[in-house]
Amino acid sequence: MDGCDPNYKDAIWAFYRYKPSIEANVIFIVLFGISTLLHGFQLWKTKTWYLSALFVGGLAEVIGYIGRLMGALQDPGCWTLGPFVMQSVLILIAPALMAASIYMILGRIILLTEAEHYAIVKRRWLTKTFVMGDVLSFLLQSSGGGMMAIASLTNLGEKVIVIGLFVQLIFFGCFLSVAAVLHRRLSRNPTPRSLEPAVRWKHYLITLYVAGSLILVRSVFRVIEFIQGNRGALVRSEVYVFVFDGLLMLVVLVWMNWFHPSEIGLLLRGEEPIQNGLELVKAPKQRKRAGTMESLSSGPLPRN
Repeated sequence: MDGCDPNYKDAIWAFYRYKPSIEANVIFIVLFGISTLLHGFQLWKTKTWYLSALFVGGLAEVIGYIGRLMGALQDPGCWTLGPFVMQSVLILIAPALMAASIYMILGRIILLTEAEHYAIVKRRWLTKTFVMGDVLSFLLQSSGGGMMAIASLTNLGEKVIVIGLFVQLIFFGCFLSVAAVLHRRLSRNPTPRSLEPAVRWKHYLITLYVAGSLILVRSVFRVIEFIQGNRGALVRSEVYVFVFDGLLMLVVLVWMNWFHPSEIGLLLRGEEPIQNGLELVKAPKQRKRAGTMESLSSGPLPRN
């Protein structure tokens, strides 16, 4: 499949149906890089290790767009397989990695608000169920992306990716429904803990809704793209990838830079809450604890 084809716009199969933009891909590399580095620092500073998958998803976006840039630097129609596979697989699977961290946040909200009796899926099964679905989606999408690198398996690879995306859509839709039911029940009959001013549980759920909805929209776009195939309308312009994938995933990362879930961990450990992610970065590593509820924390908590 390596070699030059000046008729790449109308060929039976082509890496791209357009000339990738150097400038736009550089912008996405820089923006994803800044947000991911900030997530890495926030992760290290606040010890919220369950957000590691979100950080890895950001790295996948950065490396994926580097692959797109490598393709953009090659002559049109003379693209090579390595950079194409690099961008195709990594940009495809990055949202699944981000979703894994998002799934884990809801269990901590339930623990914080002492509202497990309102959850339609018990907390002990919540994270396990949805992360298992996410892993299945991840494996299907990554294996499908690998198949697309082999000419004889391209069509099969596209079908496997579509199945993986549908799995992601189903599990994420169910997850948002579980969150919405908890939201409604807790709003109607608040628990004493949820009424505390410092416990901004609605604020945390809105973060789940925003991030989850953006990932859902992106997944719908990808499903349509792969169903249309290599000669479809959506693969003929790079704008679609930038708007319905790159931009949406960038908003997810930046949103969670600011509305960082580690504030939930501070409250569970009885520490002073902080209003946004940038304040969390500046927070001292060791803060006085006034008791703990965080059985879901990433590591053992020191006893006072």
